[in-house]
Amino acid sequence: MEDAIQIFSRLQPRMLGAAYRMLGSLAEAEDVVQDVWARWHGTDIDQIDNAEAWLVATTTRRAIDRLRQARAEREKYIGLWLPEPVLTPDATTPEQLLETSSDLSFAFLMVLERLAPEARAAFLLHEVLDVDYDEIARVLEKSEATCRQIVHRARNQLRGERVRYSVTPQAHERLMRRFVDAIAAGDLRAMKDMLAESVELRSDGGGLVQTVKTQPLVGDRRIAGLLFAPTLRPSMRMRVELATINGHAGVLRYLHGELESAQFYESDGERIIRLYVQRNPRKLRRLAAREVIALR
Repeated sequence: MEDAIQIFSRLQPRMLGAAYRMLGSLAEAEDVVQDVWARWHGTDIDQIDNAEAWLVATTTRRAIDRLRQARAEREKYIGLWLPEPVLTPDATTPEQLLETSSDLSFAFLMVLERLAPEARAAFLLHEVLDVDYDEIARVLEKSEATCRQIVHRARNQLRGERVRYSVTPQAHERLMRRFVDAIAAGDLRAMKDMLAESVELRSDGGGLVQTVKTQPLVGDRRIAGLLFAPTLRPSMRMRVELATINGHAGVLRYLHGELESAQFYESDGERIIRLYVQRNPRKLRRLAAREVIALR
């Protein structure tokens, strides 16, 4: 039989994935998992019927508490808040590619921001982690009927906010490869042609670097010009590369040999409709170190 350390190690990616989806911050998710480990280490596992259920439930409860604190802290955040980007492994099957590209994406995490902590937990447990309502009821300490209502209301609340376009990961990646090539070549016209006319750009600098402020930047001309600008200054030594960010094809941009931003794109397969640009240095540390994080 597995001992306590083996069980925890095997289930850690699932716990980390649950906490990250709840919080949008890998650093905070790791703190949550560390707290769960402290509790797990002091627990008699022989008295636990289902180790996975116990660990996921404990992780979720701790993430709910941390999210309540984080929401208050984010009210004081300078500028737009975006999730911490994660460099994820390349998918090995089409099914895995489709799964990770949907429920780890920046678009999905931003949509989840509209939900209160308990509603987010219930929605994620049922819709992403495939947890039954009886277990969700135990996690939230509510009745099954109440949990069903919470998930139903969350679905309705998010229905109008989910990505409007259905695009395969493969089609999105093809578009991103063309876009990266256009950036690298300094081809402003090609870049603009791949942007929707009403494309939006949201950027997070955390008050540490200059970004678009509290409102998104809108318009293909303005955004193409912004992305094109570094190519006009060869001394900046701009370099861009395609990377799997949050299960999706995204862009890493380097200036002067250092990672300057991680860029996540939403598209309809033919045009880019939204860009999320993470420039906060504190949220780029793992990407700069090329850490690949497995989340389930």
